[in-house]
Amino acid sequence: MLKSFYSQSLANLFREVKAPSYKLVQGEDDDDEDDEDFHILELDDIELQGSLESSAAHRPSRERALSLSFEITLTDQSRLLRIDHIQQISRHFPSALTVCTWSLVYSTHSHGSSLRTLYRNMAKWDCCTLIVIRDNHGQVFGAFCSSPLKVSSSFYGTGQGFLFSLNPRLQVYRWTSANSYFINGGKESLAFGGGGGQFGLWLCGDLIRGRSQRCETFDNDLLSAAEDFFIDELEVWALV
Repeated sequence: MLKSFYSQSLANLFREVKAPSYKLVQGEDDDDEDDEDFHILELDDIELQGSLESSAAHRPSRERALSLSFEITLTDQSRLLRIDHIQQISRHFPSALTVCTWSLVYSTHSHGSSLRTLYRNMAKWDCCTLIVIRDNHGQVFGAFCSSPLKVSSSFYGTGQGFLFSLNPRLQVYRWTSANSYFINGGKESLAFGGGGGQFGLWLCGDLIRGRSQRCETFDNDLLSAAEDFFIDELEVWALV
């Protein structure tokens, strides 16, 4: 009888909550051959069941379960992130971004390698941003920022920002509260995280060279394959 009760409760939860999904919308300029990469992705029923069972163990169940629903829309195809990468990284965004649109603001593939062009393309956006990099060794990493990327005379941003790497599993490095060195948008370089003369992620103004070091802001491991690296490709996404 007890088993029947729990089975019925789980069934009710499945009726109340839809599986998390990503609505990937292809941009008008994308090639037809890329269509296969864009589709509605629903988590495996087993994974969802595990999430719901965990929710049932931590009441109130309905409010907690409803928080599992989210939808991400991409207006362009990423050349650096797979769908599962997007899924994993999105789970670490602030709750306000559980439903949002990813708009590709800048990419070295489309716009060339120029920090000034990046700032210019970013000028009309006032939102959270995600910068994604692939280095010359094929390592993918980047930073989530709670503010747009811009020229600044000092560090700015909030503790919602984080650094991440895919090596090959996602590693996220959050604010340690040690300092507030989140983003520094110089004309000749762009940096994320700092302290002790080191930057979690530093990019030269030519967007060809970069450096990653352990920093006090995020207490991160090296994001790139080597401390000093060359940028193979870079993307900046506006999240609204």
